[in-house]
Amino acid sequence: MASVFDQMLSRYEITTTRDRQNALREVMHLVALSGLHRAGFFDKAAFYGGTCLRIFHKLPRFSEDMDFSLLKPDDSFTLEDYFEPLQNEFGLFGREIQIQVKKKSMDTQIESAFLKDNTELVNLEFQTERSVKIKIEVDKNLPMGFTTEFRLQLLPYSFMTRCFDLPGLFAGKMHALLFRGWKSRVKGRDWYDFEWYIKNGYSLDFSHLKERSIQSGHRGKREFSEDIFKELLKVKIGSTSFEKAREDVKPFIKHHEELDIWSAEYFQQLSDMITIV
Repeated sequence: MASVFDQMLSRYEITTTRDRQNALREVMHLVALSGLHRAGFFDKAAFYGGTCLRIFHKLPRFSEDMDFSLLKPDDSFTLEDYFEPLQNEFGLFGREIQIQVKKKSMDTQIESAFLKDNTELVNLEFQTERSVKIKIEVDKNLPMGFTTEFRLQLLPYSFMTRCFDLPGLFAGKMHALLFRGWKSRVKGRDWYDFEWYIKNGYSLDFSHLKERSIQSGHRGKREFSEDIFKELLKVKIGSTSFEKAREDVKPFIKHHEELDIWSAEYFQQLSDMITIV
C-alpha cells in the first residue's frame, strides 16, 4: 500500500527529472506546513512569498523556498524549537529528513539585501534524495502593518495556515523585484509573479511596500511616494534582461510559450495597470 506521501506525489504529472524535483519539493512544502501547524507555529508567524501563492492561490509555477514572518518582532525566537516537530511530521509519512542551519553570508548571490541578523534560515532535505531540499526562512522583525488571513489546506490532512493577504503578498513581491540583491542574475520568477498579480486584478498594499523599503534601507519616508515607486519600477524594467528572466522561470512552469511576449515594453505596460490600495 502506498504511503500518504507517495499518494500525494502521485497527483502530479511527472515525465522528467525536473518534474519529479518540483513535485517532491511541493509535497515537502505541504508536510512542513502541516508540521508547523501542529506545533502551533502559526500562532506566532504568517506565510508569504511565491510558495504561499502557489499553494493557496494556485500560482501556475512551482516554487522552492518557504518564507515566513513573525507577527511581532521577537529576537528570542528560534526555528530550532520546531526541528523535532518537523522531523516527527515527516516521520509520520515515512520520510526521514535532515535539518541544517544555513549560515548567512553577504558574499552569496542570494537575496543579499535581505540577509539580516534577525532572519533565521534552515534547509530541509531527505536523507535519501539530497538533490531535493527546501529553504525555510523566518523574518523575526518584518515591518508591521500587514494583514493576515487563514487559508485552508486539505493535504496531508485538513488544517489552517495563517498567510499574508494578497495585497500584502503583492507588496512583498514588488519589494523583492525592485531591491533583491542578485548581482548579475535575473530572478525571472519575480517577473512571472508580478505578471500574475496584474492578470488576476489584485491590488498592491503600498503602505506595506513603503514600510519594507524604509526598513531595508532603500528609501526614506519622504522619498518613497507612489510616483517614485512607479518610476523605480520602470527603471528596473528598462535594465532587466528578459531573455535571462525567461530562462530562470522555465524550469518551474509547464507552458514556456506564455513567456514569448515578455519584453521591456510588455512589462512597462503591465506596470501602468497596477492598482494601489
